[in-house]
Amino acid sequence: MADRSLNILDREDICSVLFHPRPEFAGFGGGRGQSVSVPVAPDCRLGGRLYPADPGAPVVLYFHGNGEIAADYTDIAMLYAGIGLTLLVVDFRGYGRSDGSPSASTMITDAVATYEAMPEILDASGTEAGGLYVMGRSLGSAAAVAVARRAGAEIGGLILESGFSDTFGLVARIGGPSLEGVTEQRDGFDNAGILETVSVPTLVIHGREDRIIPVDDGRELYRRAATLNKRIVEIPRAGHNDLLMVDPRTYFQAIRELVDG
Repeated sequence: MADRSLNILDREDICSVLFHPRPEFAGFGGGRGQSVSVPVAPDCRLGGRLYPADPGAPVVLYFHGNGEIAADYTDIAMLYAGIGLTLLVVDFRGYGRSDGSPSASTMITDAVATYEAMPEILDASGTEAGGLYVMGRSLGSAAAVAVARRAGAEIGGLILESGFSDTFGLVARIGGPSLEGVTEQRDGFDNAGILETVSVPTLVIHGREDRIIPVDDGRELYRRAATLNKRIVEIPRAGHNDLLMVDPRTYFQAIRELVDG
């Protein structure tokens, strides 16, 4: 794969539409879940929440969307625990309890650093873990894809919810400048291109009525994933943010089936 650069996505006018950080206030989330702190640079630590299931449960390392924080997942984590999965949600820079300000390039490098710190994170929390899976929702799909590329067979699988294949199309749809003709698609996040090099079991979940990231993006991610062990689940009548409300049974059954192999 040709060298990639995320410099164009780090422009202020693009970061301002890609990222919408907000803090985690004291007491938010009802106190459930364990706070985690992940050093990703000498002057920067990321905050997150670990929601343990039973001892030995598989762990899902989860990267959220651009308007969410880890503490938002307190109730959703109970549903993951209900199918026997521990959930670890880590915030981007500037989100929740994380230091710094977000950018496209640091989102990717921080995601990989978080993955590499997983043994220390789990040990510090006293979490007895089974296998590790990586999941990304919406913007977080780029972080999850980057981790899957780095981890390879070290993880049990990759899950992409409402993920995008076309970075520049996404930027335009959420109010950013048109980047057509400015640079090559590989100079965006290039999720689909990276998936051509990733051979871990892959699950794509997408709402058919998604107007922010069209279902065709999910289909393209599925099509270009290198692994033969892949599946796409399209949820009728679901948009970008309501898959769990429209059909939670199908959603969690697909995730559990991926973990069960």
